Amino acid sequence: MKDAYARAGVDISAKNISNRLLGKVASTTYRPEVLSDAGFFNGMYEFKGYRQPVLVSSTDSVGTKIKLAIAMDRYDTVGIDIVNHCVNDIFTCGASPIFYLDYIGIGKLIPERVEDIVGGVAKACREVGCVLIGGETAEMSDIYSGDDFDLAGFVIGVVEKDEIIAGKKIVTGDVLLGLPSNGLHTNGYTLARKVLGDTPPALNKYYDELGRTAGEALMEPHICYYNQLKSLLPLIKGMAHITGGGLIDNVPRILPEGLAAHFDSRAWSVPPIFQLIQRLGNVDRDEMYHVFNMGIGMVVVCAPEDVSQFTAQLPEIKVVGKVVEQAGEARVVID
Repeated sequence: MKDAYARAGVDISAKNISNRLLGKVASTTYRPEVLSDAGFFNGMYEFKGYRQPVLVSSTDSVGTKIKLAIAMDRYDTVGIDIVNHCVNDIFTCGASPIFYLDYIGIGKLIPERVEDIVGGVAKACREVGCVLIGGETAEMSDIYSGDDFDLAGFVIGVVEKDEIIAGKKIVTGDVLLGLPSNGLHTNGYTLARKVLGDTPPALNKYYDELGRTAGEALMEPHICYYNQLKSLLPLIKGMAHITGGGLIDNVPRILPEGLAAHFDSRAWSVPPIFQLIQRLGNVDRDEMYHVFNMGIGMVVVCAPEDVSQFTAQLPEIKVVGKVVEQAGEARVVID
């Protein structure tokens, strides 16, 4: 029976249209190292120009921020979110992104909607010189109902073995620098949705303290810190991407044993979206700092004598604390 597969929930014609659109989008990120064409069974990347290359990988998803994109019928930013999240993760060891793959599981494949999603992926890739070398879009109406979908991404980067940043050189007295976030990035949305709501009326509600609607504040794309910091890599002793778990869980991942991070929360401005969530949800301060980034998207550790070079090049960066000897069980203290 003709079109039986479409009636069962998978539209091959729509997928073919989508693949053609996405091939054009992906090709805008290609570099000379790419040896395969869009639509081939795999992506081929010629690896050259390194002495002792170490491949660095990371994968993640956008999480429940997806539900806000669906409610607001806005699909052009979640692709930016997933790329920037993954690139920040591999950059913490000094790696540069070389290629990226995305995965979309979706209930009903609407080519224009998927093009918006992947368009965001490609835009973020172009901004850091990363190739969108492949991906997959799977129409699965039995898994995802209505407009539901999920978005995941996979990045491969490279760093010279003798240039890996692993935090091993961090010592007592080193300075903690913070680069600002613009909001939740891609973490803490389950709690944010519980407090602020995730229906169109809730997301379209205007708040004076935000100067915009809740949805506009919550959909701010995850910032990528690669271009800001890559020229300063020789001065960096460690980097912590502040994602799920906030400063509390992420900063200890780069600290040698016996050391702790002491933060002064007065040193930076907490974006109003966090203050709103804390107030309306009656959320404890300690929990806020354990769930959200609270205005710091990346923590950089450097020697005291190098601070001026960071602040001269990046006016937005702040001295937010220092490395101290660990006292007790706490690896992070936030005053």
